[in-house]
Amino acid sequence: MINLFTYFRSTASYRVRLALAYKGIAYSANYINLRENEQNKQYKDINPSGLVPVLQTDLGIISQSLAILEFIEKQYPTPPLWLDNPFEQAQAMAIAQSICCDIHPLNNLRVLKYLTNTLKLSEEQKNDWYHHWIHEGFKALEKQLQQTSGNFCIKNTISVAELCLVPQVYNANRFGVDLGDYPIIRRINELVLEQEWTTSAVPEAQADA
Repeated sequence: MINLFTYFRSTASYRVRLALAYKGIAYSANYINLRENEQNKQYKDINPSGLVPVLQTDLGIISQSLAILEFIEKQYPTPPLWLDNPFEQAQAMAIAQSICCDIHPLNNLRVLKYLTNTLKLSEEQKNDWYHHWIHEGFKALEKQLQQTSGNFCIKNTISVAELCLVPQVYNANRFGVDLGDYPIIRRINELVLEQEWTTSAVPEAQADA
């Protein structure tokens, strides 16, 4: 049995939920309320970083969303999220990493809390920070997608790239970022969310929402 430690608004957890939904993999959800600092209690015995997601299997525990996605792909290869063409798979992973490594870490909850709780930035200043780094990341991502996209990030096939893009767009929308300058990002996001398999993975569908 697979257990997923998750939080409904966690961008990284959303990536993993999408992968599990796409492949039709059943799992048990364990909800960690990041806003109430549940990750700073007994949860750190499971994941010392205190972050979500964590995937718990009969083999043990895996943290970090991209590592979890790779494990899921290798254990449950059908339907695939890794592309057959090595070059195209590298392109998909480049997009995934640009989101997971360049955009998301600057805007996750613990960073935003530090800005307000420790550095004493105002809500407006915190939001300015958030919007600035989303725009910086999305400008580059939009240009990447001009070179690689068809219906989806890499031509016309769902890949790991969409699993990272959709949660980041959700997060940006939640903070009121104007995405008008990113038509390709918006189009791909909307097309993915039209897929029936996404409905169980969206934040609003989670029991802790």
